[in-house]
Amino acid sequence: MLYKKLNDINLNSFYIISKKQFDMRKITLLLASLLSAVVINAQKPAELVNPFIGTTNFGTTNPGAVTPNGMMSVVPFNVMGSDLNVFDKDSRWWSAPYEYNNKFFTGYAHVALSGVGCPEAASLLVMPTAGELDVNYFTYGTEYTDEVASPGYYSNMLTKYGIKTEVTATTRSACERYTFPAGKGNIILNLGQGLTNESGAMVRRVSSTEIEGFKLMGTFCYTTQAVFPIYFAMRVSKAPASEGAWKFQPLLTGVEAEWTPDDGTYKLYENYYKEIAGDNIGYRFCYDDLAEGEQITVQMGVSFVSVENAWENLEAEQKGLDFDGILAQAVERWNSDLGRIRVEGGTKEQQTIFYTALYHALIHPSTVSDVNGEYPKMESAGIGKSDHTRYTIFSLWDTYRNLHQLLTLVYPERQTDMLRTLVGMYEDWGWLPRWELFGRETYTMEGDPAAIVIADSWIKGLRDFDIDKAYEAMIKSATTEGAKNPIRSDIDPYIKDGYIPLWYFSNDLSGDNSVSHALEYCSADYAIAQLADSLGDKARAKEFVKRSQSYRRYFCKEHGTLRPLTKEGKFLGDFDPATGKNFENVPGFHEASAWCYTFAVPHDLAGLTKLMGGKKGFINSLQGVFDNDYYDPANEPDIVYAYLFSRFKGEEWRTQKEVKRILDNHYKNAPDGIPGNDDTGTMSAWAVFSMMGFYPDCPGEPYYTLTTPVFDKVSITTPQGEITIECERPDSESHYIESISLNGKKSGYRLTHKQLLDNANITMKLKKEPK
Repeated sequence: MLYKKLNDINLNSFYIISKKQFDMRKITLLLASLLSAVVINAQKPAELVNPFIGTTNFGTTNPGAVTPNGMMSVVPFNVMGSDLNVFDKDSRWWSAPYEYNNKFFTGYAHVALSGVGCPEAASLLVMPTAGELDVNYFTYGTEYTDEVASPGYYSNMLTKYGIKTEVTATTRSACERYTFPAGKGNIILNLGQGLTNESGAMVRRVSSTEIEGFKLMGTFCYTTQAVFPIYFAMRVSKAPASEGAWKFQPLLTGVEAEWTPDDGTYKLYENYYKEIAGDNIGYRFCYDDLAEGEQITVQMGVSFVSVENAWENLEAEQKGLDFDGILAQAVERWNSDLGRIRVEGGTKEQQTIFYTALYHALIHPSTVSDVNGEYPKMESAGIGKSDHTRYTIFSLWDTYRNLHQLLTLVYPERQTDMLRTLVGMYEDWGWLPRWELFGRETYTMEGDPAAIVIADSWIKGLRDFDIDKAYEAMIKSATTEGAKNPIRSDIDPYIKDGYIPLWYFSNDLSGDNSVSHALEYCSADYAIAQLADSLGDKARAKEFVKRSQSYRRYFCKEHGTLRPLTKEGKFLGDFDPATGKNFENVPGFHEASAWCYTFAVPHDLAGLTKLMGGKKGFINSLQGVFDNDYYDPANEPDIVYAYLFSRFKGEEWRTQKEVKRILDNHYKNAPDGIPGNDDTGTMSAWAVFSMMGFYPDCPGEPYYTLTTPVFDKVSITTPQGEITIECERPDSESHYIESISLNGKKSGYRLTHKQLLDNANITMKLKKEPK
């Protein structure tokens, strides 16, 4: 839980989260004593963040140091090298550099992904050790204690060495402080390991305290050709007694083995100060006579353009600052960003869940442009230059549903730069991205989600980007034949027949996602239709609205769900709509059951309601998803389900009931406090909106559905003014909305984006019973 850390780094006192303090049974008395001395309202928002939330239960977040939407993150790496680890990257599918229950630390990774389901990045491992030099991570790794983390800061104590480690970050660089015991000490840079599936690196000595180089990364989610280099510049604060590169030599046999005693071992190069390259290489800085408590600082800058830019990023962002100064800046930035939303009331636990969710929602997309404006062009060897921040890590199949709506509302200047980035990627590559990573398209998941993000933002009033170029890009991907279309490769039958059949690409049904693909195209086409209408292209708007209703072809009255179709237009036989609930392969649907997808058409609820026989059939079927445990809180297609009840007068109470149930059961102040992969902040954004009491219920439309807030008061600062949501709550058991007023006048359960931005003052009166 929480404990008070006194001011020992020239900052205001702040709360940090200790891993070992999650056991409530052991610290109940201590916690009660501490909390009794704390005035919650006096805390700054960063003090309420618990970075350990989501670090188990496959949440795949991490407690490392990062700044808002920063390129650099500095993350404890504990997923290799020992049977002490429950989750090991080399023995099972694993997609995070850190897991809460693991125990074996092998260094700090630089530039990691948060909340993703495929392994990538998290390389450039820096490891401090004491005593004799050892560059084999199986033996230089160590258990650790005393973990603490807060926004922009992480620390632990290395058991084997007695070294205290501390890390912090700027947007594009890391600063690490290692406190050594007396005697020998070492700082190792391991370029052979990391979470990436690629291999190959180079390191070059610059001086006795400086090195530079790059490492190849990529092959995210089976996209084997989507590779890219990360360039680094590294400096240690103290000149070593000795330093040099190392490389693991291949095991030789026969006559070859007689030529070298180093085969099959780590070879330490001495008196060699030029470049070295290979798959399993590194560099070491060795110290002979460290004093007790002596500190050595490591600085690292990174770039996805060049080594020169890595140095420039480092110098520009850390010049004149020590570790404490860099940390203070990181904390200030987090308080500024998190402080755009203030909450009052609720419990301390609820405030921590809320601000941690907001924190996670502000990690990705991440900065990819350097301080000089240069960035790697999309799917190109070229280097671009921009006068605005260029972003990367667009997990758009996930984030088009709520995260970009949160940015549009609360951080519009950042969202605008992301829109410019998406349009820039089209200019570079000729297509809008689906799942972009450091300038490469990974083709992960399905659909045409960039179109939805752009249309949604435009309709909500973000206009400072090239909408004509964006619209051109959308129409291109929505109309180009499949053979020439990398984003909608199975578009031909969708346009010709109004559905995508099974077996379109393969006779193997285990990987068929035809219904999921069609649903995503429907969602994108609806958003394009809204944009077309806004731009005055009425004919195109009408065409794309019709296309967005194509999902209706899949509706099966027998089961009351969507059902895959064959090339002959017949339903797939031997069909169970519940199959896929546990992520087993199921024909037609991607990583979910038919129930997870059937209601994922918020743009055409009237049409779906008619297919289901009217309001009663729709409500009963949707309620059955929750009552029969078909709802998956960790999957995106059904993420809006709880809010769909409120489209029907008299059924709004069901939204309030189910949203509360999801929050209570799946979001908590604990390492397993996210229901599954955070998906670069998507699950966290759902919690942020839901805890505030409203949710963007249909991507591409400027609407929000209201529900019961967790807090007594929520205040949101936007460029236009202030949004305030207040609850009149008679008692702690009152969870249902009796009435809503907007600026003193009676209101319904659905508000427009414009209504919110016009200094909305929303008041909800609550009651105990739903009716």
